Amino acid sequence: MRTKSSATAPSSIAVTTPAVPATATVGGTLQAALGVAAFSLTFPATAWGLEGFGPWSLVAVRCVLAALIAGGCLLTLRIPLPERRHWAGLAVVAAGVVVGFPLFSTLALQTSTTAHAAVVVGLLPLTTALFSALRVGTRPSRTFWTAALVGAAAVVAFTVQQSGGALTTADLYLFAALLVCAAGYTEGGRLARVMPGWQVIGWALVLCLPLAAAGAAVALSYEPVRLTWHGVSGLLWVAAGSQFLGLVVWYRGMAAIGIPKASQLQLAQPLLTLVWSVLLLGEHLTVAAPLTAAAVLVCIAVTQRARG
Repeated sequence: MRTKSSATAPSSIAVTTPAVPATATVGGTLQAALGVAAFSLTFPATAWGLEGFGPWSLVAVRCVLAALIAGGCLLTLRIPLPERRHWAGLAVVAAGVVVGFPLFSTLALQTSTTAHAAVVVGLLPLTTALFSALRVGTRPSRTFWTAALVGAAAVVAFTVQQSGGALTTADLYLFAALLVCAAGYTEGGRLARVMPGWQVIGWALVLCLPLAAAGAAVALSYEPVRLTWHGVSGLLWVAAGSQFLGLVVWYRGMAAIGIPKASQLQLAQPLLTLVWSVLLLGEHLTVAAPLTAAAVLVCIAVTQRARG
């Protein structure tokens, strides 16, 4: 007589998670690096933008333009609305990346050089890794954390040397920018695992459009505008390059290689910004810049090889 044991017995076949192909890792690293390159131009472009616009106008108008670009892409491709459970995360991305970081960093750049701002924001990779550990539950290795802390220490030492050890109002704005941006990066990286990265930033921008449009109308009525080549070029870059295209490839990269490792690529961002500050703004660097460059590049190599 046949029994039913074979039908009811649990399967002995082990279910394994497929390994991430090496090409996906390389592609994710490349996309994250392109995002970093785009972000490295943000401070110089913002400084250019401030030549023609007031700080509040610049932030509001850049958000409106970026939201229109993102909304146009979403409409053209007929992308459906995100699920209700994702809107809270998109609100965090909007508050941190679309509004908070641009506002605080722009206010800081009224009195700070781009070189100084760049090295302060060099703490962003470590801050993002900390937020990731708290929010997503990632557990990078001890080697990873050691290299990240060394890289952060190098950035702090450079910052202290540049500012003479005194914190300014601009530094406080920059530290606030660090916190909100790290929260936005972490939440955006988490969402990019369940929806395309460009849709994450796209919907976050669209979410901010009503507020940004109202803010732009008010700011432009109070702050004078001078349409210079630098001012318009800076505005267009921070809107299209930094606010949309850069974040698209950045979130795709984070989804592919993980938030902690992607965040450590940003250790190179201050160094790239220092180069742009010299080439585009004529700022002068101290001899500490190449020393910091060597330190953080070593840290990038270590963190990218460390297992998380």
